Amino acid sequence: MEKTKEPLIHITKRGNISTAGAWAVRVAAIVCAMLVCAVVTTLTTGINPVAVFASIFQGAFGTTRKVWMLFQNLAILLCVSLAVTPAFKMRCWNLGAEGQVLIGGLASASCMILLGNTLPNWLVILLMVIFSVLAGAIWAGIPAFFKARFNTNETLFTLMMNYVATQLVAFFVILWEVPKGAGQIGIINQNSQVGWLPQIGSSKYLLNIIVVAVITVAMFIYLRYSKHGYEISVVGESERTARYIGIKVENVILRTMLLSGAICGIAGLLLVGGTDHTITTSIAGGRGFTAVMVSWLAKFNPITMVLTSFLLVLLDRGAGEISTNFGLNKSFSDILTGIILFFIIGSEFFIQYKINFRKAAKEDR
Repeated sequence: MEKTKEPLIHITKRGNISTAGAWAVRVAAIVCAMLVCAVVTTLTTGINPVAVFASIFQGAFGTTRKVWMLFQNLAILLCVSLAVTPAFKMRCWNLGAEGQVLIGGLASASCMILLGNTLPNWLVILLMVIFSVLAGAIWAGIPAFFKARFNTNETLFTLMMNYVATQLVAFFVILWEVPKGAGQIGIINQNSQVGWLPQIGSSKYLLNIIVVAVITVAMFIYLRYSKHGYEISVVGESERTARYIGIKVENVILRTMLLSGAICGIAGLLLVGGTDHTITTSIAGGRGFTAVMVSWLAKFNPITMVLTSFLLVLLDRGAGEISTNFGLNKSFSDILTGIILFFIIGSEFFIQYKINFRKAAKEDR
């Protein structure tokens, strides 16, 4: 009887890999990505790839202002990533962070515009904080309620809420536009600066960075050491197991999504009250979707998210410098970013699995 021939390659689940081993795989992936980017750059543009890589770092660290901008963008992206992480860890796919940030920002702008001339500055800021957090939480709580009560698809629900939030912001931008017909609100309370978050030192970005740093540490402790964090992990592993040991899954879903939306509301507050001092439909800047990648790459670890957020922001900040220095459009920098992310994401496969090759069969003697 003829023996069935074994496949040349088969993939098996890798055992526990050390932290050093996992990071060695990731570093190797980044090195390979850089080599591929260098080849692509040389073949398509004829430009020295070393000069292109140098421009990326120049765009991020070239001046003091660029460094502050880098860390400001890092802080906001990290804040949104932290917001979606508890929901993702619970396997509840909150893809509505973009809309939740917009609604939080809209709540802040509303307080600045409607109350700026009637209430003292400290009270306006306090109300901005309260209403931004509430608005973001409510916006996430609506799909959470239907998920917990009727088991609706939270992925589609939260995505649709993004479009509703965008149109709401667009409506109020036209309602409050200055001057009429401009299609934008402009800087809110530019003369009185009512509702502007206080500036620490000489940089208007430092407060945002400190707030997000505190949220990062708090989220790490919450997920790793709190009872709620434990319940999130159990529900994420198996809802059936969670119910068996007495966890009320519906309550966990609702509570976690409310937390997720509340932190997105804080991101909206920091953008409107802390740096931009206005509201637009694009103020979230796609961070709600980029945060999905940040959270997954970091495996829901808030500390590791600092590194993944930094990498993405670094590439984004360097993109503009490439365009300026070499006359290349943003599409080329997006190609380089895509190559690097492809290798980084692909490296996770080799951390989780290993490839085994068929051993040559020994001949019978």
